[in-house]
Amino acid sequence: MTKNNNKEFTSFICDILENEQFLETKKDLHHGTSKYEHSIRVAKLSYRLGKFFKADLRGVTRAGLLHDFFLGTRKEKPENSYLRHPVTASNNAKKYFNVSEKEAEDIKTHMFHHVLLKKIFPFINYKEKVSIKEFKPKSKEGWIICLSDLLVSIMECERFQFTYVANVTLLLIMNIVLFKN
Repeated sequence: MTKNNNKEFTSFICDILENEQFLETKKDLHHGTSKYEHSIRVAKLSYRLGKFFKADLRGVTRAGLLHDFFLGTRKEKPENSYLRHPVTASNNAKKYFNVSEKEAEDIKTHMFHHVLLKKIFPFINYKEKVSIKEFKPKSKEGWIICLSDLLVSIMECERFQFTYVANVTLLLIMNIVLFKN
């Protein structure tokens, strides 16, 4: 990132990076790193893609940083679950940072790629109910954050690739055996 871009990027998020609640994300593991570091990476990629696609840079950067702004792990509370945590993050972003409705919506829809996977493979997190319509991004910025999160997550989880492939294979086999009606 150029010096001017880095200065602009930082100006969009400096208040968030100084917030006591947001700093708590440094304590939570996420994709083999801290939720804080993951969120910074997603914000940086969202900023870069936002520049390329001529998006609202301030909005896409802030929403990218806040996309996983839920405290604790996904297993500690039902509202932090795999597919419900975007709603929690969106509510927290509104509560602590007064984000716009559009930015809140962009945060809420960042897991759309996983919602699609769940519709294709319903045995994945079978207890969670989600709607494609509710979680489909409605703006360019929402799509950018969704893509950024996916790409950053893949990069962060690369070292766990074998385990991931093994788990998906096991789930597919279980689905065939248990639900072959």
